[in-house]
Amino acid sequence: MRVLLIGANGYLGRFVADRLLADPAVQLTALGRGDDADVRFDLASGSPGALTRFLDAVHPGVVINCAGATRGGARDLTRHNTVAVATVCEALRRSGCGARLVQIGCGAEYGPSQPGSSTAEDAVPRPGGPYGVSKLAATELVLGSGLDAVVLRVFSPAGPGTPAGSPLGRLAEAMRRAMQSGDGELKLGGLGAQRDFVDVRDVARAVHAASLSAAQGVINIGSGRAVRLRDAAAILARVAGYGGALHELDGPPSAHLRPTIGHPRTEPDHVAPAAFPYPDGCGSWQQADVRTARDRLGWRPRINLEESLADIWMEAACRI
Repeated sequence: MRVLLIGANGYLGRFVADRLLADPAVQLTALGRGDDADVRFDLASGSPGALTRFLDAVHPGVVINCAGATRGGARDLTRHNTVAVATVCEALRRSGCGARLVQIGCGAEYGPSQPGSSTAEDAVPRPGGPYGVSKLAATELVLGSGLDAVVLRVFSPAGPGTPAGSPLGRLAEAMRRAMQSGDGELKLGGLGAQRDFVDVRDVARAVHAASLSAAQGVINIGSGRAVRLRDAAAILARVAGYGGALHELDGPPSAHLRPTIGHPRTEPDHVAPAAFPYPDGCGSWQQADVRTARDRLGWRPRINLEESLADIWMEAACRI
């Protein structure tokens, strides 16, 4: 099976590439903006015609799109998350390769949900920010393309390679700084959010399974269990061997927020506008209903959050 992987150097893409390379039946070609890609191509600025010519030459059986942006203004998010996917869909429609498309979506497309509930694929998406809007628009493009396509809505990925700017990455960095300076007290804000964390290696397994399946439409990829960030912080402190006190700075929802995850205790306090510090626009709670992934992909998560956090900490500890 010849697979074209777009975004192989990204956070998720690196693990998807490793998973595919471990399959002797897969011939992998990586397309991206970096010099180390097999083929350099910028989806946000490249033309569908140019991509079509490449598809016709390589003739992949599966195209996996892990490319995209998680941060930036609405314009950049739209270019990299929506326009880029429109280019992929149009190129595949024009091409004679007949490739299956596996698009990586995200849980932020759903937006805020009712605490205690599990979000299934038939929930009405109401994204709470420009990132979720740009990803939802991409999903709608894929679903309306007429292609053999599936969208994997990945909830909150965790594990090795977790970006330093993510909530878990900032948490690990704050703890590293506290341990390095011998600080026995760590003040953190934004710990009230509950998120469905799924290890990036499990995500890669899901992508591999989706590329081999005939499933179409939207499929949630998560652990099926919401975890409060303050509980994640306690697990991280345990695996890191941090014996200091963790002080939570969260106030009532209407209050102005004090420093959030990533601000060490020694930094001066500053008041930010009332807004939830978890930057995905999903409010206080998110939990995936993952029965469709089990039934249609034969996929279940295998790696627990403690192992994911231990790997995050190992990378952070290397910076001490």
